[in-house]
Amino acid sequence: MSTRHPLTHFGPVDAVIAPLRERYGDRVSVAQAVREQHARGEGLATSLPPDVVVWPLDKHEVSAILALCNHHRVPVIAFGAGSSLEGHVSAPYGGVCIDMSRMDAVVAVNPEDSDCVVQPGITREALNGYLKGTGLFFPVDPGANATIGGMVSTRASGTTTLRYGSMAHNVQCLEVALADGRLVKLGTRARKSSAGYDLVHLLTGSEGTLGVITEITLRLHPLPAEVAAASCAFPTLAAAVDAVTELSMSGVPFARIEFLDEHQVRACNLHSNLGLPESPTLFLEFHGTPLAVKEQAELAQEVAAGHGGTNFEWATRPEDRSRLWHARHLAYFAALALRPGCVSVVADICVPMSALADSVAEARAMIDAEGLVAPILGHVGDGNFHVLFMPMPDRPDEHAAVERVYAAMVDRALAAGGTCTGEHGIGMGKKSKLLLEYGAEVVDLMRSIKAAWDPHSILNPGKIFG
Repeated sequence: MSTRHPLTHFGPVDAVIAPLRERYGDRVSVAQAVREQHARGEGLATSLPPDVVVWPLDKHEVSAILALCNHHRVPVIAFGAGSSLEGHVSAPYGGVCIDMSRMDAVVAVNPEDSDCVVQPGITREALNGYLKGTGLFFPVDPGANATIGGMVSTRASGTTTLRYGSMAHNVQCLEVALADGRLVKLGTRARKSSAGYDLVHLLTGSEGTLGVITEITLRLHPLPAEVAAASCAFPTLAAAVDAVTELSMSGVPFARIEFLDEHQVRACNLHSNLGLPESPTLFLEFHGTPLAVKEQAELAQEVAAGHGGTNFEWATRPEDRSRLWHARHLAYFAALALRPGCVSVVADICVPMSALADSVAEARAMIDAEGLVAPILGHVGDGNFHVLFMPMPDRPDEHAAVERVYAAMVDRALAAGGTCTGEHGIGMGKKSKLLLEYGAEVVDLMRSIKAAWDPHSILNPGKIFG
């Protein structure tokens, strides 16, 4: 077996397969079905399988695998749950996929310090299940049941970012296996530090291009005494987004503000049997004391009514709240079900709140003018929204229209001081958009950091800018 790109600087993968099999036995697979399972995540349709998949059990095995691959110049791709959306886990140059799913332990929970130490393969839902009874929880919720390591690697955020921040705000320490196999610890458990470069945040969002994360110290948060959720329908898209802008400026500490346009509401109704009015809709959630939650909810209802909001429906029982948010988490799959056989292109821009209403309205107008099927939804409380483009694979005209609309959306976001991706990362899908956002000089600075950490460029090659 050899790599599929013999003209690159990478060495043949044959050189590492026999040693891997000797050391790790049946935790190494070259079976085509297994390789195909590790060829892509969600979202980007590109399917590029690795040559071999290995499942390490601890950090020392990760270190040894990297040292071996670095010696032979073989590419390495770390794999978590496969839920990323921009081709982060595809293997454009073949090589070794390190599946971290068996490194899923909780190493320590420190209730007095509100933190915990976990291995990268644990999922966020499994972690919160483990934390039951401690009075603490891990709040970052990207929707998918992603692994914590993957969430660190993509600097994930999601529905609760408005209240609790993204992964960038909730990672305190990292242990990382470098390209040559060395294990290093970054950061401390102290709540702040001014000691040297902030390497923890450099690695948070590096998409596996600077090292493979082997251990993570996370900040935890107290479980709120009271939680209430609500949905509210609006007569127009502009009215719903304007309500979000006013709510965000009200000073109320919302836990979540999610937006679904009428197309996405229809998809969720069909997929999750919600029975909501098929109009632009907000999902809201409030955390706090019973009195605080009551005051927040009353203010939200008043603001929403001022923008034409109706059908304000409350969900205070845990099972009702879970049903609402479960439907939101399944929105991506609900949208795909609207057009069986389609492929998905998920746009992900983030703008300052002052530009949100115009950005969403312009996106909807362009989509409709091109005749595309593309619901809009997002965590609009922080200016981040997604367009779920669903072109058919055999319709080049639709794919061309998607590119036109997406390019215009990014141009609009950048002109407003926003970004081409609020939470999905760059991966393979947005390399040109990163260059457009930062320019060649800044991207070259990123390349120089990559060269210092990974001189042979074996770590997730072909991603971000390589």
